[in-house]
Amino acid sequence: MALKVYDFRTDIRNLLVTPQIRSRFLRMEPGQTASRHSHDLGHEIFLILQGRCIFEISGEEAELGPGQLCVALVDEPHSVRVVGDEPMIMYLSVTPHIQPTHTARTPQGERLPTHFIPSSAYDVETDTQTPVEVLAERWVQSFQVLAALAQESARQQALAASQLKQAVAAGDDATAQQARNTMWEGVYQTFKQLHALGDQWNTLAPRMAKTG
Repeated sequence: MALKVYDFRTDIRNLLVTPQIRSRFLRMEPGQTASRHSHDLGHEIFLILQGRCIFEISGEEAELGPGQLCVALVDEPHSVRVVGDEPMIMYLSVTPHIQPTHTARTPQGERLPTHFIPSSAYDVETDTQTPVEVLAERWVQSFQVLAALAQESARQQALAASQLKQAVAAGDDATAQQARNTMWEGVYQTFKQLHALGDQWNTLAPRMAKTG
């Protein structure tokens, strides 16, 4: 990916959208609100760049201005309201970015039925050319790859953990580091496949039904 420089005064849009993270600059006008919602899998970070707003997160409110940041963790209902006469611009990121990305909440914070937002809402084109049957098969194959990887990784992790315990008991730092490297390789490959799985899901989900 080529180096890109983004400016919040001109680039009011999604900047990066992957299963690992979605990040964007967002402008809201005076008096505008974002309704209460939460994220089933993602933590969300908000950094105010211009203007002022009031965040409500899990029943607590705070007014934020330029240079201030707040965080809504997984499953924490949150909303925002712009205050004052100046538009508010923020940087936000949600990680991971997996459909359904938003779960609407009642004023009391209760979960509303699951609703899938079209990929176009995130400036991503929905794959409308590949048949749904093909996307579904790719989805199943991704899960099968993950299952096989997890099974082999579990075997390797057990061996490495045993090696680690023996090395620690013997004070053998070199062998302990080798065991750690082996364990990390399993973690690395597993997360890579999880991200691939997320990509397949985000491609399939918008095509599974026309609404909801």
